[in-house]
Amino acid sequence: MDSSRRIAAPAPSVSFVSDNWSGAHPEVFEALIAANGGQAPSYGGDAWTTRFREVAKRVFGENAEAFPVFNGTGANVLALQAALPRWGAVICARSAHIAADETGAPEKAAGIKLLPVETPDGKLTPELVDREAWGWGDIHRAQPGIVSIAQVTEFGTCYTVEELRALADHAHERGMLLHLDGSRLPNAAAHLEVSLAALTAEVGVDLLSLGGTKHGLLGAEAVIAFRPEVVAGMEFLRKIDLQLASKMRFVSAQLLALYDGDLWRRSAAHANAMASRLAAGIEELIAQGTLPGLEIMFPVESNAVFATVPPEAAARAQQRFVCGAWAPVPNLYRFMCAFDTSAEDVDALLATLSG
Repeated sequence: MDSSRRIAAPAPSVSFVSDNWSGAHPEVFEALIAANGGQAPSYGGDAWTTRFREVAKRVFGENAEAFPVFNGTGANVLALQAALPRWGAVICARSAHIAADETGAPEKAAGIKLLPVETPDGKLTPELVDREAWGWGDIHRAQPGIVSIAQVTEFGTCYTVEELRALADHAHERGMLLHLDGSRLPNAAAHLEVSLAALTAEVGVDLLSLGGTKHGLLGAEAVIAFRPEVVAGMEFLRKIDLQLASKMRFVSAQLLALYDGDLWRRSAAHANAMASRLAAGIEELIAQGTLPGLEIMFPVESNAVFATVPPEAAARAQQRFVCGAWAPVPNLYRFMCAFDTSAEDVDALLATLSG
């Protein structure tokens, strides 16, 4: 290749703005290289996709049916669309990714009405669900058919096993399904020290958007469906929704690298530990009283730390690191850690904040 056409790699940046900034895990690259030998059937007819379907049943239970896709928004749209009639609606937190960060994709691409509910910490409760769980049979109202929650929430908080079971039971009693946006599900499982199944199939989750990219994959997620009536149209909708990979072995090989073993737990546990280290350091700075206005806003239960930061400290941090404010709350910052965040990175950020 002509050297004049090469793209110069930018100087490495330490980012706390999103775990999407992380690179691909070396074990994922190894899996991709191994999958690249020779030819294989397209559109999911390959051995890697077959193996991932088997792994999904082992990890989540025999009722689990796996559908690899390209990205999280696509997974959410596909899952919700497969489970709802055209007149259906989804109850979710107002802060949920499907409501606040997907540019209206569920509504525009899938024709699904969202019914957002205000929450104090990103978590729905049965009582909050009931604010929008009404109007069945009213032809003037979109019909609530799914409760959608995120694990981990957009505020870094985690649902306990008991909270998930209560939500699933509540939804089912009202004829609705429970969808879980699990882009950071491994972080929740690592924090709670439980299996992935304990937070999904075993508590009554009906549909799961299973994360991958935030845990070191190049661009691979999956929909896991636990109900036969949802599975029936999934293959067709995946094509319609532009989420059917022709060379699916490369998507499935990444998912296998993450979930056919303990890489998901190792990566998530490390990211969580770095967030806990950051939170502990911030607590020390608060105790010292040298940065008035510095405060941790939500419990640190995953790889996210939300804190209000005085403007002068935030300016110092932004000169050295990639980090951003969490609008619209003044001076609120979300600091995200990833599988490749180091203790040295965290300590350097703390030193920069302290001045």
